[in-house]
Amino acid sequence: MATERLAMRKIRDVLRLHFVGGVRSSRKIGKAVGCGKTAVLDLLRRAPVLGMKTWADVEALDDVGLEQRFYPDLISARGPGSQAILPDWKKIHEELGRRDHQVTLALLWTEYKAENPKGYQYSRFAELYRRWQKRLSVVMRQHHRPGEKAFVDYCDGLKIVDPRTGELILTQLFVGALGASSYTYAEATLSQTLPDWLMSHVRMYEFFGGVTAITVPDNLRSGVTKADRYEAEINRSYHDLSEHYGTCIIPARPLKPRDKGKVEAAVLVAQRWILAVLRNRTFYSIKDLNLAIAELLEKLNNKVMRHVNQSRRELFERLDRPALLPLPSVRYEFAEWKKERLPIYYHVRCDDHFYSAHYTLTGELLWSRISASAVEIFHKGCRVASHARSFVKYDYTTLPAHRPVSHDEQAKWTPERIINWGKTIGPQTAILIERVIADKPHPEQGYRSALGIIRLADKFTKERLEKASEKALSVGGHSYHTVHSMLKRNMEAAPLPSVPAIQNEQQLEFLAKENIRGPGYYH
Repeated sequence: MATERLAMRKIRDVLRLHFVGGVRSSRKIGKAVGCGKTAVLDLLRRAPVLGMKTWADVEALDDVGLEQRFYPDLISARGPGSQAILPDWKKIHEELGRRDHQVTLALLWTEYKAENPKGYQYSRFAELYRRWQKRLSVVMRQHHRPGEKAFVDYCDGLKIVDPRTGELILTQLFVGALGASSYTYAEATLSQTLPDWLMSHVRMYEFFGGVTAITVPDNLRSGVTKADRYEAEINRSYHDLSEHYGTCIIPARPLKPRDKGKVEAAVLVAQRWILAVLRNRTFYSIKDLNLAIAELLEKLNNKVMRHVNQSRRELFERLDRPALLPLPSVRYEFAEWKKERLPIYYHVRCDDHFYSAHYTLTGELLWSRISASAVEIFHKGCRVASHARSFVKYDYTTLPAHRPVSHDEQAKWTPERIINWGKTIGPQTAILIERVIADKPHPEQGYRSALGIIRLADKFTKERLEKASEKALSVGGHSYHTVHSMLKRNMEAAPLPSVPAIQNEQQLEFLAKENIRGPGYYH
């Protein structure tokens, strides 16, 4: 039975353990190296005969010389005095990563052998390729098809100086890298919040001049609502962006950094060649910082990478750029999503402004898409309302078509019904609710405040709410916030200060402040 042929690395390990480590047991050496004891015995028997009596003799030989000593039959099989032509491993590596065809190492060896009949056999060809591959970084070893993946992540950036106060503000460095070429994008942002996160993606895709089929983020809270090894839940706004650009969001698995090894390496490179270079410069705005980052980013992408003897830009132009998906004709507009059940006053709340939906959807779960210019309301994936964005706090935007028109629908929720509900707490509460509803342009707009006042009884008891309502009426505080502040500060039973009656809204607002303790606090 023929002795197994060992890789040159294993041969060196066997001889090192024997000569340097002083291990004499072939079984122990075989177990440590990962080969059979018979192969170890054969190597130790043949080594002195082949002129390797000490470790220095072994160390003086490279892999080719070592192979010639132990396996001369393979060398002679290629022809006397000949040496097999070494394949272009960079080209082999790129071919294996092609997106358009399923190229295998066996197919590439067949093509190599057709051009070089006296070349390496497949086992040796595969061994040499894996050895070359190991010299690459962990990230470069992964097979990334051109245009397939973009990896994104954050790291701590530099500090900028607030020109008004002199305060130092820490920035965040957003980094994106393409899988096949390692072509890198970086920019500084003031935070890792959702708007910064999404708009950094937009600028990254524009920098690349196209979009990858897959975008791989870390499990950042801004992008991933719920991290999971198998089915991560993507933030609704992030999903909105992915649909706009036609990319698929596949987060890295939790605690699996190799899933995004490409961008981990890109972050390290950006820290060394961008942040480290700029560390002693002072910036007074995020704009100035990003201009400096852009200059260094250009140099980084044009820098020749040692392992492949090409720059990121050269690889990008040849591999990734032709395979990227085109950018959409319209730039993505940031929009935030929010879900809530439609209350009885049939208005959803967005940034302290209220927008109407059709009254028949009361009690249904709705999604609101909030952009800089509009608020869109969706029910089961269908848009049911659209409003121009308003920034007036605690105001209502109502479409007439959304109001109930039939007597039956109006009878379900009426001011009288809510006032009668308030009477179950006490007469003063009922009067207060009537005033709250009467102060609104449309009765339905007062329903929310009225129901909020009624629900305070569950938390603070009916008796306390009745006293607070009486006091609110005496000072003209016809609002939920005034009553809630009194109950929270135990002010409903305290006597009113002996000062002239409250005459304006400014004084009333002052009374409702949370930091007002009331006269009873000081006794």
